[in-house]
Amino acid sequence: MSSDVLQTPLQFLKGVGPRKAADLKKAGLHTVEDLLFRFPMRYEDRSRMQPIVALRPGQTAAVSGEVLSCHLQHTRRANFRLFTALVQDASGQVQVVWPNQAFLKDVIRPHQHIVLFGKVELWGSRGLQITDPEFEIIEAAHATEAEGTFADAGSPEGLHTGRIVPIYERTGSVTTNMQRRFVWQALAMLPAPLYDPVPEELLLAHAWPERRDALCAAHFPPRTVDVEALNRFETPFQRRLIFEDFFVFQAGLALRRHENAQVRKVRVCHVTNEIRAAARAVLPFKLTPGQRDALAEVVADMQRTWPMQRLLQGDVGAGKTIVAVLAALVAMENGFQVAFMAPTEILAEQHFRTAMKWLDGTSYRVRLLTGRVTAAKRKALLPAIERGEIDMVIGTHALVQAQVAFRDLALVIIDEQHRFGVIQRGTLAGKGVNPDVLVMTATPIPRTLALTTCGDMDVSVIRGLPPGRQPIRTLVKPDSRRDEVYALIRGEAARGRQAYVVYPLVEESEKVDLRAATAMADEMTRVFPEYEVALLHGRMKGDDKDAVMRAFSDGRLHILVATSVVEVGVDVPNATLMVVEHAERFGLSQLHQLRGRIGRGAHASTCVLVYQAPWSDDARERLKAMAASTDGFVIAEKDLQIRGPGDFFGTRQSGLPQLRTGDLTRDADLLELAFTEARLRVDEARLTQAQQDYVRSVWQRQFGLITVG
Repeated sequence: MSSDVLQTPLQFLKGVGPRKAADLKKAGLHTVEDLLFRFPMRYEDRSRMQPIVALRPGQTAAVSGEVLSCHLQHTRRANFRLFTALVQDASGQVQVVWPNQAFLKDVIRPHQHIVLFGKVELWGSRGLQITDPEFEIIEAAHATEAEGTFADAGSPEGLHTGRIVPIYERTGSVTTNMQRRFVWQALAMLPAPLYDPVPEELLLAHAWPERRDALCAAHFPPRTVDVEALNRFETPFQRRLIFEDFFVFQAGLALRRHENAQVRKVRVCHVTNEIRAAARAVLPFKLTPGQRDALAEVVADMQRTWPMQRLLQGDVGAGKTIVAVLAALVAMENGFQVAFMAPTEILAEQHFRTAMKWLDGTSYRVRLLTGRVTAAKRKALLPAIERGEIDMVIGTHALVQAQVAFRDLALVIIDEQHRFGVIQRGTLAGKGVNPDVLVMTATPIPRTLALTTCGDMDVSVIRGLPPGRQPIRTLVKPDSRRDEVYALIRGEAARGRQAYVVYPLVEESEKVDLRAATAMADEMTRVFPEYEVALLHGRMKGDDKDAVMRAFSDGRLHILVATSVVEVGVDVPNATLMVVEHAERFGLSQLHQLRGRIGRGAHASTCVLVYQAPWSDDARERLKAMAASTDGFVIAEKDLQIRGPGDFFGTRQSGLPQLRTGDLTRDADLLELAFTEARLRVDEARLTQAQQDYVRSVWQRQFGLITVG
């Protein structure tokens, strides 16, 4: 395949010594392909250098000239110095200032030719100056060269000015100037034609260039291209490469999904009229349309001969648990076993109590397995599970321990799937022979993220709330109106309801935050002496935390002051008020999860977001979004816009792929197209062997063992 040159290690490029190769490696750049598929972070039009005489205050300009003089200037502020330079072109001179960058005295010297890009400002009697610009030192022979396309360049010199110039993120000792030279070398190595994994009919349909031309233009665009379009990554050659990135990833997911469908289950479920009647008998309420549709999709999967891999999404309180229990019922009616894993003991116990309530009066044998189960009970329980005498085991990660074995495991249910690692999920599924796997999450996932993190799974979404649930009212209040917040707490407590008061807890100020939460608990006890108040935080022992949470669940506590350790998914229907202190410090997804702790009963509920002024624009936008919507999917999309995909899941989520050029927010339309085209071609066996080989090689190099579910 002619793309072998793309796998050339970067150390073979001229000028890439051991140190630079190590720095590039730290940035994930190992080969020529890695380098070429790393887009510039932006582009500057240096084909139209501004004459110094034409500079005006307030504009951002590119200037090319000679350094006449430079020196380090001390200021009245201790440890604060200015590095200044006087730069001249054919039209005039301008002062350039870099605040507190003393190291530049060893970089910039008189008689050098320099390219500056920065903001022009007016500084009183000193006149115009360019403040803190980006700069590059240019060899004199090339300071005024004008270049066109990559093909016009002829040599790696003159790439830095007189053209639309790519600006790369610095990587250790490798400057943007160096990267430009390395990229030029890499492009010069490419054979023509270059193997292209994108189907030819798609290139024709979208008027996209061939791969080699697209790579050259993405790094060294023709001078006729609109720079604003380049910086929005909207040009045909950029979009074509972004599509390739998505298409290769989605083709890998589609191939894996297709291969999963070739695997055969040992235990296939069947649905009879008797099983339907058994399901109707345990239903505690009428299912919503969303729940009915999700259940139908799950049960259809369970009747197929290949293992189910399905993600069940539902907003907080949408009613995922009843869908899971009814799916478990189908498996148990077929004589098979079910494993139901939750991330915490409290949540596992809640699922156990719920299942026991719904299955009361049936012959199903349901047991709980967590770290709290005594050694004596465990000694009797484990052999019973192995003999197949227990129909459903609900538990925590205790389920994945080596001594836990099943006889007829057919269905694995995993709640809050993002809280578990890939190995834990795989280990539990490995306790059966290709069992059905249903994973659930109450963290709504924007569609673009779902297509990347769960692209090899089928997805069911439950929208809307079960009957009787009321929308939660959300108020945003400054700390100065605390009296109104206390009045709300008193009003709910007087009606026999309960309230959460939640404090943020972040590593940088954990001790301070913990003191603030403790002080608030004392304050609540003083302000509300007639009510029971308790404090819950992450540094408490496990048993102490469980005791406090149980007391709140049982209604023995009226006000629970807690850090953000409040358990995800814990159901306290009588809790109708959530007060979030320092709400400006929380992310949108976390705020939505906290809000989801209330509104779980038939009573009207209120969430109060208390902020400290001054607050940032981002914080104002987050709290405004919370007040405007209770729809978790709307909140999730907004959260993705604000934070970007890298931070959406937090450190616990290891499933995000490291895409090379695509941006899940900016390029959502290309992701959708890639998803559709990749699945279609794999399902219809229209992906050529060469394309399959290429996709597998990229997956092996780039994505490794990434998996979900």
